[in-house]
Amino acid sequence: MDEPNTQGTDGPFASLQAAKNAVRTLKKGKSQDIKVQIREGVYKLRETVVFGLEDSGGDNFTIIYEAYPGENPVFSSGQEILAWQKVSASLPGLPEKAKANIWVADIDTRFFTLYDNEGMLPRARSAGFFSEKGGNGRNKLHFPKGKLKNWSNITDVEIVVRPHHAWITNILPLESVNEETSIATTSIDATYAMNTLHFLPETENVWVENVLEELDEAGEWVLNTKEGKLYLWKRNDSPVLAPTLNELIRIEGKIDFDGATDIPVRNLLFRGLTFKHGDRYQLTAEDKGLQHDWDMLDKDNALLRLRGAENCVVEECHFLHSGSGAIRMDLHAIGNTLANNHIEHLGGAGIVLAGYGPGTKDVNKKNTVYNNHIHHIGEVYWHSPGIFLWQSGENQVSNNLIHHTNYTGLILSGVMTDFFMKNGRELTRTIRKQDLSHLPKQVSYEEVLPYLHTHDNKIEYNEIHHAMMRMGDGNAIYIRGAGENNLIRRNYIHDMVADMIMQAAIRTDGGQTGTTISENIIYKATSQGILTKLDNRIENNIVVNVIAPPRGYYLSLREGPLTGVIQRNIFYSLSATDKFIDELAPGKESSTEDARGRPLARAKDAELDYNIYYCLPDPEKGKELIEKNHKDGIDQHSRAVDPLFVDAENGDFRFKPGSPALEMGIIPIDLSEIGLRNLKK
Repeated sequence: MDEPNTQGTDGPFASLQAAKNAVRTLKKGKSQDIKVQIREGVYKLRETVVFGLEDSGGDNFTIIYEAYPGENPVFSSGQEILAWQKVSASLPGLPEKAKANIWVADIDTRFFTLYDNEGMLPRARSAGFFSEKGGNGRNKLHFPKGKLKNWSNITDVEIVVRPHHAWITNILPLESVNEETSIATTSIDATYAMNTLHFLPETENVWVENVLEELDEAGEWVLNTKEGKLYLWKRNDSPVLAPTLNELIRIEGKIDFDGATDIPVRNLLFRGLTFKHGDRYQLTAEDKGLQHDWDMLDKDNALLRLRGAENCVVEECHFLHSGSGAIRMDLHAIGNTLANNHIEHLGGAGIVLAGYGPGTKDVNKKNTVYNNHIHHIGEVYWHSPGIFLWQSGENQVSNNLIHHTNYTGLILSGVMTDFFMKNGRELTRTIRKQDLSHLPKQVSYEEVLPYLHTHDNKIEYNEIHHAMMRMGDGNAIYIRGAGENNLIRRNYIHDMVADMIMQAAIRTDGGQTGTTISENIIYKATSQGILTKLDNRIENNIVVNVIAPPRGYYLSLREGPLTGVIQRNIFYSLSATDKFIDELAPGKESSTEDARGRPLARAKDAELDYNIYYCLPDPEKGKELIEKNHKDGIDQHSRAVDPLFVDAENGDFRFKPGSPALEMGIIPIDLSEIGLRNLKK
């Protein structure tokens, strides 16, 4: 790799790898911290730098790799594309507007992202279209006539598809196209059959990428590996870089994937470093999908990856302009800290904590994710969240700022019981069947609960806004298939304003129990404020101005029996068309179940009391709800009164003197404690 230099105690090293090797000798007999300071410059990596067991710190000291004071070292896998030539000959299919603007370079490698000094360059993409009805499968697409062709370099061409559900995007390489039957096959399966979107029938669900016919805007590019040519409409005169790696740095312990015991790397710290220009990850036939394929188990799709690590720290680092994610803590990860990092403009997720699948091996836990600024992520894989906890428990996730995500801001997830009986990539492959052979073929929630390791997490003091910018059926904070005793507290969720259906600010999904949602502020959320089911606790939250279209529900009740606690919340509406509490109607076949066969969730079954329901333009709405609830024996002490916020319409939720909320025991929430704490970078 070509590098400036890394400062050691005896002078500069030529590379990070050389410094790492020198530390192995230097640390012998040491009892004090060892610092490796990295000087200004761009370090061009051609191989992932791996820190193994021999690179661990000691029991009484940490090995620190940090930026030299006042300097900004950058790690990049970008390789500059040289020898550009202006295209003068006619290129078949090239749009008229692109002619005289296209440059070409000879290429002998394959990559899926490209960069200039403004960041990621957009690959040529078609306008969206709808898959046709009938004939669609996970690897089969029925397309409208003329939308796909049997291109000579067919395996270079990919389709971007949203298969049936609004919560997932797949990028799939084409294997064949039959123009006569309008049937295309892909070499990798989609998550679901490639039908049009169930809840968004008027939204196109397919695009084509990497064909010359769609190279019609400045910045766009096409790679033809059959010809060995890269075509680009340059948007500036800066160098153009192609990535060579997905991972730049990996901390790698001794992983016994199928066994009981791993040996982790310990006591490493990375501080003040910048990571950029990694490639986009590809799905493979062997991948094991996490919930809804939002990410994959044990996948090399982050710039910095901890795989078998304890007591390691990543702080004040900057992750940007890359095709996959920023940081992963995979499989065995205990007591690590990710703090004060800036994560932006990535194709994948911000931070992923993904332990082992359901089983007896519970070794992804007790980590801290603190004060990270995460934004504009999921720019390639739209479904990628800002922070994702999967089979990871007892973590502290606090004071992070997450915004401008195409899908959900923060996810806590595990495995739902119905996936124990299914086959396929999503979730089923993650189950550690060798640990669970004693379970029956059809399992109950109670039987699975001991093996759901996303439990006892504290998600607090985070700020999330402008999530759900492109996709539907998602949330700012989402939890499902996790264990119990998760606390979602004192988070500020605001300006969830994209016009997408089926979103909520905070949502517990099917089968999720034992969750406490308390002292959160929700302001300007489209569709729904809080969605709850079963026995979860909803206490002391402030929900203001749920934007009505398409729903306008402040509290949605979605699965029974509803035995939870819903108390001391303030639901404050600025629209006469909003609905404070929404319950699903009975299904056609049953008066006690919904249309999906689940027991109905009814407010009268919960411990519902001491709430404030106030509609500014129509105060009678709250009174009518309370009168109805009185007849059901609930909300006996609730009130339809103005809680006397200082300025609710403009986001000031302090209480004025004499507020009835204080009389009712509702705890004030201090917004100044929420969000970033003086982030340096």
